[in-house]
Amino acid sequence: MARPPLPLHHPATLVATCGGIGLLPRAPGTWGSLAALPVGVALLLVGGPVALAAAALVVLVAGAVATDRLLAAGADEDPSYVVADEVGGQWLALLPATFDLATCTAAFLLFRAFDIAKPWPIGWIDRRCGGGTGAMLDDAVAGLAAALVLFGVLRWPG
Repeated sequence: MARPPLPLHHPATLVATCGGIGLLPRAPGTWGSLAALPVGVALLLVGGPVALAAAALVVLVAGAVATDRLLAAGADEDPSYVVADEVGGQWLALLPATFDLATCTAAFLLFRAFDIAKPWPIGWIDRRCGGGTGAMLDDAVAGLAAALVLFGVLRWPG
């Protein structure tokens, strides 16, 4: 796995790797999504969906800026250690979740499925949009797609 071009204590590295979570070996995106769950549930409990959506937006914007800084310092395009996109996307996927293990697990699995499989338009965004914004945008759309599916399942009559 490639390493960030800036040291861990650099603000861009800290933000993009979410405090170093993205530097964990094997499946850093999954680790980032998993680490996002308890914080996302806490945000839902304290401030509801509006607070969670606002926090996701902050993380995605900060992640885009941090990723652009890492790219300017010599990082590969959309490096795997950047997991701010997974955190923001996972929080978006949690928006319709209730406070039980089943819906939180479903939000996690749906987000990971959309993020890995990259169906249209997620894959199109991933291929066409570069830089920090592109790195964040495909995961944001994957999170929204997961949220829509979860919302539909939770509201399905029966």
